[in-house]
Amino acid sequence: MYDTVRRVALVKQRVRENTRRRQRREAISLSAVCMLLCAALMQTAGTVVGPGQTAAWGAFGAMLLREDAGGYVLVGVVCFAAAVVITVLCIRLRIRENQKKDGADKPTRHEQEEENQ
Repeated sequence: MYDTVRRVALVKQRVRENTRRRQRREAISLSAVCMLLCAALMQTAGTVVGPGQTAAWGAFGAMLLREDAGGYVLVGVVCFAAAVVITVLCIRLRIRENQKKDGADKPTRHEQEEENQ
């Protein structure tokens, strides 16, 4: 039989291991989603952007002055929107994890700053 101190130490170690596994799983899942999104956007860019001159002579922005440049703009806007959504989801996930770790009744740092002002 273990004494109480040893049991508490074993439980804390198991919690750390489970947390590491969960974080590793989340990182792998987010990486896979990002790769799938990248592949989907590349496929979309291939179908949306029309055939034409692929090299811009002189300046890099000259390609966007063509008539069929709407596909490039569309892909850029979609990529930006996807990045914003992923960033917001990651921030919310981090806030939720911090609240679970610190306790749900404690205010966040942002709420504490608002109270101090």
